Amino acid sequence: MRPAPEQTDALAPIRAALVAMGLIERESDAAMTPLAGGVSSDIWLVAPVSGASFCVKRALARLKVAADWRAPVARNHAEAEWLRTIATLAPGAGPKVLGEDPALGLFAMEYLPPERFPVWKDQLRDGKAKHEFAEQVGATLARIHAATVDDAAIAARFANDETFHAIRLEPYLIAAGRAHPALAAPLDALVSRTAATKRALVHADVSPKNILVGPDGPVFLDAECAWYGDPAFDAAFCLNHLLLKCLWRPPAAARYLDMFDRFVASYLAGATWENRFAIEARIAALLPGLLLARIDGKSPVEYLTDEAPKEVARRFAIPLIAAPAPSLGTIRAGWARAVGA
Repeated sequence: MRPAPEQTDALAPIRAALVAMGLIERESDAAMTPLAGGVSSDIWLVAPVSGASFCVKRALARLKVAADWRAPVARNHAEAEWLRTIATLAPGAGPKVLGEDPALGLFAMEYLPPERFPVWKDQLRDGKAKHEFAEQVGATLARIHAATVDDAAIAARFANDETFHAIRLEPYLIAAGRAHPALAAPLDALVSRTAATKRALVHADVSPKNILVGPDGPVFLDAECAWYGDPAFDAAFCLNHLLLKCLWRPPAAARYLDMFDRFVASYLAGATWENRFAIEARIAALLPGLLLARIDGKSPVEYLTDEAPKEVARRFAIPLIAAPAPSLGTIRAGWARAVGA
């Protein structure tokens, strides 16, 4: 992440909030450096006069993308709650929350230095990612899902249907349906089924850019979309990125597909709360919809700029949206043929 110029006046309320949280003594006691890279929030690295550095995150009402994409800023509180919740379910799988100001839509969390916690996406790009890490990601997600299945108290705390619709269902699946009117009906049906499935605590943005490779396993960031719903969404969201990486770095396609296999095996092994074939079928139904959404939705992946790889994704995804594959193995085999891996 790249430092951007500091805006002192705009930071005054944030500094005051940090004083109220007890994280700094006076508003002048810390340097704040904006960190660039996210589209949905402003993030600062805070370096106090004394003590360890930490981060502050504030949600934006309008996301920083070309399309007009707006979402409730209350999602910032949902992210802080998700981090506090998993701290007991999967210790170390998220940064510690240090303080929160819901009125300002911001919270503070520990800073994890990149030299010890590199971003998984960067490692995937550079050919440094270990295959086994995909297994850890799948297993950790399944652990969080399993620990929250049919938990009425957690369901009440994360009844964030409005946010999930605004940040995930509408800009991804519904927007893809607008771009491809012939697919609007099956995508709308997929949206309805996903929205109605209430089983576990969902992160809803399990992208490699939001996963740090920690010394003890994956560390998940950016749980703004946290929602009590269908755990299949998390698995499909992550697997989709492993497929897309095959178009980004074609020579490494076989490696990404091996990671796909390892994630699937570890996740399904931990998905003991329901019939394996039932959740696998929902993941397999979501996956092509999300694949198309990252090409023609409101938030296309930034690393695919040429039309040729986009067309590969469209040709693969469109038939599977109309007639879903019976298993993830079917999707994996078809994708391997499509990308020549």
